[in-house]
Amino acid sequence: MYSGSSDGESHDTPPQRKIPPASSMLWVRNLRRYIGSGAGLGSEALMELETKRILLEIFKEKQQKSQEAGTIPSFYKKKPEEGSISGRVQRLAKYRFLKKQSDLLLNSDDLAAMWNCLRENCVIDDATGAEKMNYEDFCHIASVCTEQIGPKCRRFFSPSNFMKFEKDEAGRIAILPFYLYVMRTVSLTQARIDMSELDEDSDGFLQSHEMESYILGLIPNLAQLRDMPEPFTQMYCRIASQKFFFFCDPHRRGKACIKKILLSNCLQELMELHQESEEEITDTEQAENWFSLTSAQRICDMFLALDKDCSGSLSKQELKEYADGTLTEIFIERVFDEHVRRGKSGSGNSREMDFDSFLDFVLALENKDTQEGLTYLFRCLDLQGRGFLTTADIHSLFRDVHQKWIEGGNYELCIEDVRDEIWDMVKPTDPLKITLDDLLGCKQGGTVASMLIDVRGFWAHDNRENLLQEEEELPEEESQ
Repeated sequence: MYSGSSDGESHDTPPQRKIPPASSMLWVRNLRRYIGSGAGLGSEALMELETKRILLEIFKEKQQKSQEAGTIPSFYKKKPEEGSISGRVQRLAKYRFLKKQSDLLLNSDDLAAMWNCLRENCVIDDATGAEKMNYEDFCHIASVCTEQIGPKCRRFFSPSNFMKFEKDEAGRIAILPFYLYVMRTVSLTQARIDMSELDEDSDGFLQSHEMESYILGLIPNLAQLRDMPEPFTQMYCRIASQKFFFFCDPHRRGKACIKKILLSNCLQELMELHQESEEEITDTEQAENWFSLTSAQRICDMFLALDKDCSGSLSKQELKEYADGTLTEIFIERVFDEHVRRGKSGSGNSREMDFDSFLDFVLALENKDTQEGLTYLFRCLDLQGRGFLTTADIHSLFRDVHQKWIEGGNYELCIEDVRDEIWDMVKPTDPLKITLDDLLGCKQGGTVASMLIDVRGFWAHDNRENLLQEEEELPEEESQ
């Protein structure tokens, strides 16, 4: 391969023959033309070739659209115009889909028949007397229910559903929790169908007027609301709807997600009004449920009593009378700064709290231990808007509470001691500041907020041991 001599002499090598490029050869060009036409390929190869061609065209089309649109992807799709063919088709498709889903639900007669099947085919636990069933009974009841009710009940009798419930040593589950599960599933599915029917733009969210329409449709079926005066119905729907938006619309976008509404405690609290109370319920117990008629009337009367000038909104001076004037002035100022919109004139004196803002205000104060309520209050406590509270903020906030405390004839307080106590209660991650996450994590955020905004809240904390003792003694007196 190599030629040469040891003495360094070299010999001239013959010039190498140049090989022409493949594209210039006639047989190569003919072969490529033959393969490109697909004449000599099998059906699978032809299908693969066609697939590649289509995918390449789609890729080039998307690439061209992306270049024309720029780097920002499309995130907005225009909704069909009112009265357009596409809008009508969408509404018709939605109606048929919801109708089909509604037909698959169990009605009251079906649920009653299922309960009878469960009781007739279960066994009684000798130890507890509870009605139970094993997996064989479960499968047998599924067959019986399918014969009596139809195939629409079959989905509840899946093995995965059986495994969801607590089993005893013999592998049996109680029939009552299973039946309650079926009822709750049916109830939530029906609620979702009803809400979806009211969702005008079909985006999975309800606006305030749509939520009010849903509540209005529920009133005739809620036993505890049947005696509601007709003139008060619209106001009730507004009050009830506001709680859903307070808890399910944290960013205040004016619409609440249907899925979030279904999973919230608000809907469960509203559905409690279905049951007719056999025992007489006191006004205090009814007021604890936001959706009760007593609670709605109480809130409406409270707003009317505070609105001295009958303007339909509350000024700072009028709101100071809330809760007998126990709230601090700095807190009222911060509420207006953070949660009340300015008037059209833009001047400070024109800012007043409307009824919806008042409902949020009441909901926050009555639900201080929840994330939503504490978030509302924390924005008011954060005097500098930095996302955390310092010792100086605590001192400024408690100064008004201390003043009202002394005016009430109570003993002298040391603000520094209260500040240190709050720090011990919260135990913040950063020892120099308290964040919202710290208040939520310490499980005493509602108590801390009450101590800083309400002299009555601080009094309750200061006398917590005496109040706890009174609560323990009360049941003993009733038993005697």
